[in-house]
Amino acid sequence: MEKVFAIYSRKSRFTGKGESVENQIEMCREYLRIHFGEEEAEKAVIYEDEGFSGKNLDRPQFKAMFEDIKNGKISAVLCYRLDRISRNIGDFANLITELTSMDVAFISIKEQFDTNSPMGRAMMYIASVFSQLERETIAERIRDNLHELSKTGRWLGGVTPTGYNSVGETSMNINGKTKKAFHLAVKEDEMQIVKLIFSLFLEHNSLTACESYLLAHNYKTKNGRDFTRFSIRGILTNPVYMISDSDAFEYFKNSNVDLYSDKEEFDSTHGMMVYNRTLQEQGKATKIKPMEEWIVSVGKHQGFINGKDWIKVQSMLDRNKSKSYRKPKSHTALLSGILKCECGEFMRPHMTTRMNKDGEYTYYYSCTMKLRSKGSRCNNKNINGNEIDKEVIAAVKALANNGDDYFESLKSALSENKIKTENISNEQARLEDEIGKKEKEIEALVNNLATSSGTGAEKYILDKINTLSDEVEKIKAQQNTLIKESENELNLTESIDLMKDMLKSFSVTVDNMTIEQKRQTIRTFVKEVIWNGEDAHIVFFGSDYEYPFKKAEMLADDDILYPLCEDRK
Repeated sequence: MEKVFAIYSRKSRFTGKGESVENQIEMCREYLRIHFGEEEAEKAVIYEDEGFSGKNLDRPQFKAMFEDIKNGKISAVLCYRLDRISRNIGDFANLITELTSMDVAFISIKEQFDTNSPMGRAMMYIASVFSQLERETIAERIRDNLHELSKTGRWLGGVTPTGYNSVGETSMNINGKTKKAFHLAVKEDEMQIVKLIFSLFLEHNSLTACESYLLAHNYKTKNGRDFTRFSIRGILTNPVYMISDSDAFEYFKNSNVDLYSDKEEFDSTHGMMVYNRTLQEQGKATKIKPMEEWIVSVGKHQGFINGKDWIKVQSMLDRNKSKSYRKPKSHTALLSGILKCECGEFMRPHMTTRMNKDGEYTYYYSCTMKLRSKGSRCNNKNINGNEIDKEVIAAVKALANNGDDYFESLKSALSENKIKTENISNEQARLEDEIGKKEKEIEALVNNLATSSGTGAEKYILDKINTLSDEVEKIKAQQNTLIKESENELNLTESIDLMKDMLKSFSVTVDNMTIEQKRQTIRTFVKEVIWNGEDAHIVFFGSDYEYPFKKAEMLADDDILYPLCEDRK
């Protein structure tokens, strides 16, 4: 296998300035032309991560590059500057060790480091130490700024907590410059829901009970959605609602947080403001940091939950979490994810300890909305899981023996499919043309930056570049959606003969299939199964063809059974 050079570039965000991803790549290509020739420069493989920090190596294109290195496709890695790879000395040292073990060189053209030589390796380690020092210094400055801001009790932005709005106030400093600071103002209708949630949890000691009550009475989140246990827990654990009273002071004082308000400032009126509480990483769920990293002060907003109650709620949540229990899931149910209640929610399987006449443990499917709302938002009957799974298998078998209507409807859908595929192709071409025009605009603006540096036009040009860049990203997102639609349409066209063969095979081999094989085969043909309490309808992929059936004996006992969950007593 012929090995090639890899060019890696990274930038935390698009700024339009000199070290853009495109400029990094071009400078690396030029380095290859000078030192290794035009052919190597043109063959080089490009990996670029834009919008990713250098604090760790968790970046999609970096991972793709490393996979190619492991597979023996890369002879050397080039980057414009050392910190484009990593600002972490540990990550960098491990990376160089791994590259060396795989006989892959590393070249940083800015610092003129080449790991092919011992001196190059030594100098690279030294430079990486300074890169990490720079990163840690930046982090320390950010924390120092948070310390200063915490003294003001300001709201620093982001999604406002339920029950509050963010309000800006403009002021002028001694130099005549205007500044805008934000604080939280009470949104009364939402705050009533927050108070209700705390009251319900203190009374029932159960997130499930809170959820059921809010669903039954049709309470909505600030985004207009149904409350879930996750969103309820987020409200219950947020210190912003906590009144700054003596209990709050003692709690934070004893929790090893950075407390930036004196005891006298805990006035039993204002709420608490906590900075540096969450860890937010691109592509990952937000995490709560350890309390030792929190920076806490009395805010400028009104608090509503007294310290004693708020602390009690945290203790109850911790106890419930330590006693958490999950009822075992069914390992035999076939229709999870495709069986829906007529209310639109999925139906989930629940195992019982009873056995049927065939010696199988019985299970039933129940509507998730029915369980969450305790029957107030949906009270559809449960359905016997063993029976409906068998009925769906029988329906898929029936297609193999008498599926003429189904395949006729598929053929009809194919004619529409061809037209849709052509429309998608035309739209993709239009979007590609639009991207080309905007990228030319960006290129022209970047060229103008050199002559506009330091002038009033510079900021306008940078703003325009960022706006155009955002527009290009949105168009690319539309393209990705179209590509997926196009793939789906083409898959339908190409798979009819394969589906016929699979159906014939399924009829013969289904009894010897594993549970997972049965699930996968059913999902090949069945789009969804709808249950209305009396009738179930199987809807097949690729057409509107339905297979209806009705069986009284398929109903499970109509008693609503509630599985134990994290906070169940």
